[in-house]
Amino acid sequence: MDVATLRQQLNGQAPAMVYVVLGTQGILQQQARDAFMGLIPEAERVMNVGSYDMETTPLATAIDDAMSAPFFGERRLVLINKPYFLTGSPAKVKVNHDLDALKSYLEHPEPSTVLVLMAPYEKLDNRKGLVKELKKVAVEVSAAPLSERDARHQVEQQLLSDGYRLANGAMDELVRRTNADYGLMMANLKKLELLAYQTKQISQGDVIGLVPQSLDENVFDLITAVLKRDQAQALDIYQQLLETNHEPLQLNALLVGQFRLLIQIKVLSSRGLSQGTLASRLKVHPYRVKIVMQTARRFQMNDLVRAYLGLIRCEKALKTTARDPELLFQLFMLQFAKKAG
Repeated sequence: MDVATLRQQLNGQAPAMVYVVLGTQGILQQQARDAFMGLIPEAERVMNVGSYDMETTPLATAIDDAMSAPFFGERRLVLINKPYFLTGSPAKVKVNHDLDALKSYLEHPEPSTVLVLMAPYEKLDNRKGLVKELKKVAVEVSAAPLSERDARHQVEQQLLSDGYRLANGAMDELVRRTNADYGLMMANLKKLELLAYQTKQISQGDVIGLVPQSLDENVFDLITAVLKRDQAQALDIYQQLLETNHEPLQLNALLVGQFRLLIQIKVLSSRGLSQGTLASRLKVHPYRVKIVMQTARRFQMNDLVRAYLGLIRCEKALKTTARDPELLFQLFMLQFAKKAG
């Protein structure tokens, strides 16, 4: 189930005994945590809520807490945070965990305890016996990054609940400036609502004025200017990025990475792969894939490859010479434009 469904269920019926909240979207992890905290009256939380970080605390400590009876309350809430032992990733810490204790607990969960494993990971290792046992017992709550459509819907619902509405173009601008990242969209809502406190309407101009454009979006604007051979605009954006304390090598690496992505998507999309398949295969947010696909269609493969190789040479010069980064970028632009002629 998703987090919205979780909140509805916790408000209307008795909770399950074991949950696992799986996914890398931080704001959804926090919303799920808040929903579980709502099960325990605030006055009882000191005694009846336990939160344990598995990177610093032995699992047995959390299980002992889960097996305890609630203290002058109806139920107990135990949160097991970062249970990395459920994934396929190697352990980065040296904490001894009694995994058999968790397995035994799952066989006989304490009825008065709600045990929640907060797993901020893309997936669990389904080959592990403990994961298989967990999936038999636990209710899984998804905290995976939302699609663009779902992110739009959730933000609209929040604004509606708060008594605000978006004018034409405002949502599109918010999506563009945050790369459809639900966490970033929600993080900017309070500022936008405060600005529109009297009118209760958020305009596109409000979004432009208050929501900073992401580095990826700025780099993509730079890429578009390069491919259009608009030297003045490209140099202007490049200088602006340098002035905001972005290192030349970092910028060049981002440009190289984006051109590589453009080439990959142009090749793979020509083979009929869908946007969703591309996002999954390349491990890129679907919204970013959509934008890159639109750009890739507008330009020839030869131009993409030529720019990519030119930036590789620029990177080598940045690493091996003391030449001015802006001058190197100007030379790259001149060579790229010249070869087009």
